[in-house]
Amino acid sequence: MRIAFAADHAGRRLKDHLLDRARTAGHEVLDLGTDDDGSVDYPDFGRRCAEAVADGQAERGVVVCGTGLGIAMAANRVAGIRCAPIHDVTTARLARQHNDANMAALGERIIGMSTAADCLDAFLATEFEGGRHSPRVTKLG
Repeated sequence: MRIAFAADHAGRRLKDHLLDRARTAGHEVLDLGTDDDGSVDYPDFGRRCAEAVADGQAERGVVVCGTGLGIAMAANRVAGIRCAPIHDVTTARLARQHNDANMAALGERIIGMSTAADCLDAFLATEFEGGRHSPRVTKLG
């Protein structure tokens, strides 16, 4: 699977950790920055990653900021994106099973590296259940 990653300065270390984990697991990765600790604006990176997923450059996207909230809001402004804030394996799994999330947002200041890696694994391994969830996802637009 090809996965796009992006983060602001508050999420860069976690983004790099997750990107390496995905690469080690055999996924192709697209690193959309940021690449250093200089202050940047999370909406720019959330949108950049969301546009990569929306236009087919990647099958899924992962975005990281301090909390995972602002960058998720930015990503969700792009048509066709369903970015779920993830903070544990259960939310990662259910975001895929019930909501067909094509992006995950995590907060470096909220979640530890090990838990975040487990969340990434669950997000990438879980399929959408469809069925009763499909009409609801369709209403998201």
